[in-house]
Amino acid sequence: MSLSSKDKQVLRKLGQQYMDIATLPVQKEKVELWKALNRSKMQRPMVCIDQLPWNELNINDELTCLVDDPFFREVELDLRKKIYMWKHFPVDMVIEPFITIPKTIENSGYGLTEDSEVLELSKDSTAPARHFKRVLNDYEDIEKITDMKITVDNELSELHFQQAKEIFDGIAPIVQGHGIQFHLGVWDYLTTLMGIEDAYFEIMDRPEFIHACMERITDATIAGIKEANELKVHNDISNTCHCSYVYTDELLPDCGDGKGPVSKNSWAFGLAQLFTSVSPKVTEEFELPYISKMAEYFGMIYYGCCDRLDDRMDVVKRIPNVRKVSCSPWSDRKNFAERIGDKLIMSNKPSPAFIAGSTVDWDAVRADLKYTLDVAKANNVNLEFILKDISTVNCQPERLTKWAEIAMELVQNY
Repeated sequence: MSLSSKDKQVLRKLGQQYMDIATLPVQKEKVELWKALNRSKMQRPMVCIDQLPWNELNINDELTCLVDDPFFREVELDLRKKIYMWKHFPVDMVIEPFITIPKTIENSGYGLTEDSEVLELSKDSTAPARHFKRVLNDYEDIEKITDMKITVDNELSELHFQQAKEIFDGIAPIVQGHGIQFHLGVWDYLTTLMGIEDAYFEIMDRPEFIHACMERITDATIAGIKEANELKVHNDISNTCHCSYVYTDELLPDCGDGKGPVSKNSWAFGLAQLFTSVSPKVTEEFELPYISKMAEYFGMIYYGCCDRLDDRMDVVKRIPNVRKVSCSPWSDRKNFAERIGDKLIMSNKPSPAFIAGSTVDWDAVRADLKYTLDVAKANNVNLEFILKDISTVNCQPERLTKWAEIAMELVQNY
């Protein structure tokens, strides 16, 4: 398996561009700012942008891949995306001073898989809507959910690692990624098997059935966590978890400086997004016991995504090892800031709808960010902004640059 001279030339040129950015002094400055936030001693609020509509951003072919080899084409794409983000909206991102090559790892999943179809009108979207047909109907179907199995192709992983060292020789250090970061939001999986509406009805009509489902999926996930511990493939050197930078004195004190690729040294993330539409008591009964069993295995937890959490913060705070909590556009930010306290990080998600329409009201964008800053400051809250879940910018990438400029101006004058 040898790469063409053309592939190597493309990769080396990108590698040099990447390292020119990665070795800037500002990278270490940003790491220290993130560490301060993550120890709940914030120097200023921090800003990220992630989960982008990449199909709308490649105006000048900056994201067009040229490498033919399928594995290194993914390496190329990763480099291009990071260079693009740094050029157009760097905010508080950190470009690490090495190129990471992933191990070849497979996760079997849960055995029972969804039966879904993409809705016709949204096929070209970066976040297409899907219709889920029910495949988990009764207790006998629960038995089809199998334990996660983790496998590693060490031979192929080593081959890719050695190839990368040869390609980027004299340009960039190469680090082999340690592997998996666990997604503990098992409700996301369960609802693909029965659909959202049926899940709500089952919570009311057959709560014991839902508990049985959650117990099986939780146990299956823990089996994967344990196997990844045995294989030592937890990603203890990943600098992000759920789009948030996770440099910490305890786990990741510097770029690539993990404590060892097992779960107790790693971050994981959990969520139960459909519980926005249920009471805190339902969250306490149907989510807390299961996320707690899984979270115990990890060093730190990022909890939440699009779910409303301000009205159930007392429940969230009981999750073992929780460090960051998502404040989505569906949360009451004032209530959230008043209830989170000064030990956890308020991970605010400004609504991407502001930059999605035919026009953008930039005064409204500024006012919305300023409101969050004000309620956080009034309550001595450690705060980060993460603009994410961006399905569209109406094919105007410059909107992201403008949003970034406004956000950085506000946090730097905090």
